[in-house]
Amino acid sequence: MAAPIGRVPLLLQCRWLLVSRRAVAKRIREARCSSTEAAAAALKEQQASSSEEVPAPKTDTRKKTFSEVLAERLEQAQRTVLIDCPSKINEKKFLKYMSSHGNIKNHFFYESYGTYAVVEFSEKDSIASLQGVTGNPQFKDECPVPFVSRIFTLTLKNPPSQASNQTPVHCHRLSTVPLGELIRKLCDANSVSDQLHMLTEEYQLTEENTKLRFLTCSLIQDIAGAYFPNCTMKPFGSSVNTFGKLGCDLDMFLDLDEIGKSTTRRKTGPFNLEYKMKRVPSERIATQRILYVIGEFIDNFGPGCVGVQKILNARCPLVRFSHQPSGFQCDLTANNRIAMRSSELLYIYGSLDPRVRALVFSVRCWARAHGITSSIPGSWITNFSLTMMVLFFLQKKTPPIIPALDHLKELADVQDKQVIEGHDCTFVSDLNKIQPTGNTQSLDVLLGDFFEYFGNFAFNKYSLNIRKGKEQGKPETSPLHIQNPFEQSLNISKNVNAMQLERFVSLARESAWILQQDKGPSSTSGQPWGMAALLPALTANNASKGARKKRRTASERIKGLLDSLKINNPSNGGKPFSTWVR
Repeated sequence: MAAPIGRVPLLLQCRWLLVSRRAVAKRIREARCSSTEAAAAALKEQQASSSEEVPAPKTDTRKKTFSEVLAERLEQAQRTVLIDCPSKINEKKFLKYMSSHGNIKNHFFYESYGTYAVVEFSEKDSIASLQGVTGNPQFKDECPVPFVSRIFTLTLKNPPSQASNQTPVHCHRLSTVPLGELIRKLCDANSVSDQLHMLTEEYQLTEENTKLRFLTCSLIQDIAGAYFPNCTMKPFGSSVNTFGKLGCDLDMFLDLDEIGKSTTRRKTGPFNLEYKMKRVPSERIATQRILYVIGEFIDNFGPGCVGVQKILNARCPLVRFSHQPSGFQCDLTANNRIAMRSSELLYIYGSLDPRVRALVFSVRCWARAHGITSSIPGSWITNFSLTMMVLFFLQKKTPPIIPALDHLKELADVQDKQVIEGHDCTFVSDLNKIQPTGNTQSLDVLLGDFFEYFGNFAFNKYSLNIRKGKEQGKPETSPLHIQNPFEQSLNISKNVNAMQLERFVSLARESAWILQQDKGPSSTSGQPWGMAALLPALTANNASKGARKKRRTASERIKGLLDSLKINNPSNGGKPFSTWVR
C-alpha cells in the first residue's frame, strides 16, 4: 500500500532528529571526560537545536475586556444550580447522584442559613434533567408557592445517626477574617509591600464568592423573566470592578435593552411590525412601575428572598432585599447605566497594575478600622470616594501609575463611544491598548506617600478630578469635593462634613509619621509594625496596660508634632487646622 502523502518526509524528519540528538549526546559524554567547559558548550548546542526543531507554544497574554468577562460569567451562571443540603452529607455520594444528570464542571460548599452547594454543570440541559425528577415540598400547616427555580432542597432518605463520624464538607468562607486575626497575619510578613498584598488576598472576593454573586443574579433573572423573557440581570459595582470585599452588598442591574430587538426584521418592504405597548409619561415612571412589579414578585414568590423594600422615589429607584440562600444583601435597579460604565472604568484601573488594588484595599481597611468609613449612611467618607482618592493619587505620581480618564478616551475606538443620558462615557475597553507604566515604586513607598499627600492637601481650595488627573478649583463650598468622572457636575463626596474630613487628614498625617518611624519586623519587641501598626484592633484587644500607656504617650507626641506643623507650616498661612481644611 502506498504511504499517505506527507508521511515519508515526516518519518525522515523524525529519524534525522533522533540521529542528531544521539550525536549531540555522544559529544556531551566525551566532553564530560575532557572538561566541564566543553560539556556546557555541547549542552548549549543541544538546547539550541531542540528549540529550533520544536518551537515553544505561544501563550496568550491578552487581557479580557470587561464585557467578555461579564458574558462568560453570566453564561456560566446559567449552567449552575444552588442546593440546600443536610448538615451531614457524604460529598462523594452527593456528586455521584448529581452526576447522573450530567457532567459536573465545578462545585463548592458554603454556609448561609444552612449548608449550601453550588453545582456547575457542563451543559445547561442537565438542569432540565434535574428539574424533571424534582417534586414540590409537602408542609403540614402551610401551602407552597409553586414557582420552579434553580434552588433545590436535598434531603436524605436514611439520615445518619447523631453518633455518625461523617466528615463535614469543606465550606468556603463568605466574609473577611476578624481584624485582630488579620493583624497577627500581617506581623508575620517580610515587608510592608508583602503586608499589603497579604491584606488584599484576605479581603478580596474569592473565585467561589464571585461565582455565587453571578448565580444569585441569574436566579433573580429567572424571576424577572416571568414578565420580561429576554431580560438580563447583571451585577455591577464592587461585585465586578475588582475592588469588591468579601461580605459587600450585591448590586444588580436589570437590562431590558434586548427586548423588542429583532435580528430578522426586514429592511425593505411596505410594512414594519412593532409591539403594542402601554405608554407612560417618562422613563423614570416606567422604571418605577417595572421595579414595583418585580419587587412584588420577589416578595411573594422568590425562594429565600426576605425583607423586600421598594425604594422607588430615590434618585435611582431600587428594590432592596436579602437573599438568604446566598447570604447577600441585594439592591436591584433598572435604569443605572452610568453605574455600569463606572464599574467598567474601575475594572480597567484595577487590572492595569497590581499595586492599584493592593493600595485601595489597604486604605479602605485602614479607614474602616479607624471609623472613617461606615456601613451606615451619614457624613462619613464612602469607599467609592476613597477609591477615587487612591486613583487620583496614582495619577499624580511621576510617571503616572495609571492614566487619566481623558487619556483613556483618546485611545477609544468607534465601538467604545458611549453617551448616556447626555453624559460622555467614552473610554477604551481593550486593556491591551493601554501602555504599562514606567513607575516602579514599591507599595510601602506608595502607602506612605498617599498618607503624606492627603495629609497636606489643600482641600479648602481644590477638587479632585480623575478625568484630568489633576486638581482644579472647587466649584462649591463642600469640605471635600471629588468630581464624578461621568456626571461631572456631581460631587460624589458631598455628604462629607468638615469634622469627618478633618479627622481623615489628622489620621493620614499620623499614619505617615508612624510609617516613617517604623523599623520593620522585630523578633524581640513583639509589637505590630508596618501596616499592622496603622490598625488599632490589636492594641484594643490584646495589648497589656503598659502597651496601651505607651501608645497613648506616642499619640501625645504625634499631637504635639502636628501642632507644631500647624504653627510653622507657611503653606496654610498659620491658620488653625479646622479653618485650613474648609
